[in-house]
Amino acid sequence: MSHDAQRQPAPESAVGTAPDDGEPPSSEASAADRRPDGGGGSGGDGGGGSTRRFWSARRVPAAIAALVLTVAAAVLLYEAVAASTGEPPSAWRREITGDLAARPLDDPWAIAGAVLAVLLGLWLVVLAVTPGLRGLLPMSGGASGGIRVRAGLERSAAEAVLHDRLLDVPGVRSARVKAGRRRVRARAQAHFRSLDEVRGDLERALEDGVRQLGLARSVRRSVRVRRPTKG
Repeated sequence: MSHDAQRQPAPESAVGTAPDDGEPPSSEASAADRRPDGGGGSGGDGGGGSTRRFWSARRVPAAIAALVLTVAAAVLLYEAVAASTGEPPSAWRREITGDLAARPLDDPWAIAGAVLAVLLGLWLVVLAVTPGLRGLLPMSGGASGGIRVRAGLERSAAEAVLHDRLLDVPGVRSARVKAGRRRVRARAQAHFRSLDEVRGDLERALEDGVRQLGLARSVRRSVRVRRPTKG
């Protein structure tokens, strides 16, 4: 998300704190499954610590997978019980077994079904091993009353704070900021002063702004300055 020339105050509710016992850090992260900290990071210009990201609970994919597996298991259990009691097989089971017995393995429908099953399995694996919640930046942790506290900052809030800091630099007419987990990119237009001077001031303002955000890991900074286009 990028912010243009108009100032936007950082939302006070964008920063959430939560102990590691499961309390959500913010409204957007209410579905987060907290993993234990890998260690506290120092403040600095981004901490550089090993605080881990917040993990999404993935409730929707988990519910879909559980529902499908439950239905499939219930149907197979019913057929197994029916077969053990001497009941004749259901029409759909006779149709499926007959179709599978007559259909070769290189049939397009069989290949398409296998590919679909593989893609669904890979999708579930990716959801299981990736954190999610890409819009939440981990902040440096701390301890309060013997309880380790974790905090997260929404990317939109970080971008708004840094955007306002850049607009305070003399000569800057407009600015755009895009904040990520590893890099912060700033683009600005300067309508007076030397571009080198403005760039130097922007780099210092961006460095101070990132440091005050208290992120858990260090981020690289990229600053570009140009003149406004005429016309």
